[in-house]
Amino acid sequence: MFKTRRSFKTSGRRATSVALLFALLLTIANTAFGKGVYQTGPDFIAESFGESTPEAKSLWLTPELKETGKKIMGKRIRGIRERYWAHEGKTVWIMEEIGKERPITIGVVVNDHQIERIKILAFRESRGWEVRYPAFTAQYDNVKITPDLKLDQHIDGITGATLSVRAVTKIARLSLFYHQQTLDQ
Repeated sequence: MFKTRRSFKTSGRRATSVALLFALLLTIANTAFGKGVYQTGPDFIAESFGESTPEAKSLWLTPELKETGKKIMGKRIRGIRERYWAHEGKTVWIMEEIGKERPITIGVVVNDHQIERIKILAFRESRGWEVRYPAFTAQYDNVKITPDLKLDQHIDGITGATLSVRAVTKIARLSLFYHQQTLDQ
């Protein structure tokens, strides 16, 4: 049986409507699954040190440290100190950086002048949440900072998550720099 032009238009509109509805639902699902708190700060710290969780310490941010931090982050460093946890040369940092519009909470473990582990603790953006996956964060394992404050290894980006990747990379660099400062204290 042959369809008329009118029935082709109707079925085409219906298919377009179904496709748009599917795309909308997929977008909502991605947003819902991407946002959230994946691990609390205290749990990350306890996981990083095991049973002997040390007391929090403070790195006092001198004007010189703030100036170097500004070079790393590309913006002014606020506050007078940065909290961290340390035991036997290992430091743990929990910091936030804006992805596109909202902060991403990132936990970084630095040991022996290199990143031991980096983890996204909370993500609040509608896009770029793929940075939370271990397949992405594993790139930072064993990364060090160079004298010119860059990472010594290339970090692959994620299509559609450029700003989130930049935020994680900045925090990685800042954590390594701050770790060096704690060893001088």
